Amino acid sequence: MEFIDEKLDAYVCLHTTNEDELLKELNRQTHLKILQPRMLSGHFQGRFLSMISKMIQPKSILEIGTYTGYSALCLAEGLKKDGKLLTIDKNAELEEFVGNFFQKSAYSEQIEYIIADAMQYIPTIDQQFDLVFIDADKGNYLNYYQLVIEMIPSGGYILADNVLWSGKVIDEKSKNDKDTNAILEFNQFVMNDHRVENVLLPIRDGLFLIRKK
Repeated sequence: MEFIDEKLDAYVCLHTTNEDELLKELNRQTHLKILQPRMLSGHFQGRFLSMISKMIQPKSILEIGTYTGYSALCLAEGLKKDGKLLTIDKNAELEEFVGNFFQKSAYSEQIEYIIADAMQYIPTIDQQFDLVFIDADKGNYLNYYQLVIEMIPSGGYILADNVLWSGKVIDEKSKNDKDTNAILEFNQFVMNDHRVENVLLPIRDGLFLIRKK
């Protein structure tokens, strides 16, 4: 997952705008209390998500995979004043932890947090989204993409996390791994999808930036 030298990564973070105090606390509490804290977007990637959202200025954002809410709070920074972010996660055990941080944020009225199976919930949504962030179970990445692509207008964006999958996408020994194959299939499908243009960014564990034509 570490694709650049540790000292160089530290230099990059040192020259990236700091997290605000709430995000710092969420980062800290996630590492102290929650399993698999490496799933957190973290300082550098979080600032990138914030910057992209501010550039797009979405009125509506869909996030598939909330975890502890760090990425949702970063993406919410770019919402229009009357904008909304809908984030979906099936882990009910984190609901209180995440909800508390959402309530403390400046975006509490703009974030809707749903505990549900995204594969079942997304088809019930009747609206469009200017930006979708996919960061959930890897086996369903392509399924999520297929569900949301028609919910995005021309000029809308999809961001997909973990598309380098700790480098396993180029590791022959990982080709029998179910999640690795799911990521490989997703990446190739996006590359061949005439409806979009895309850039795969080697940020942290790989971020796919996808724009619908």
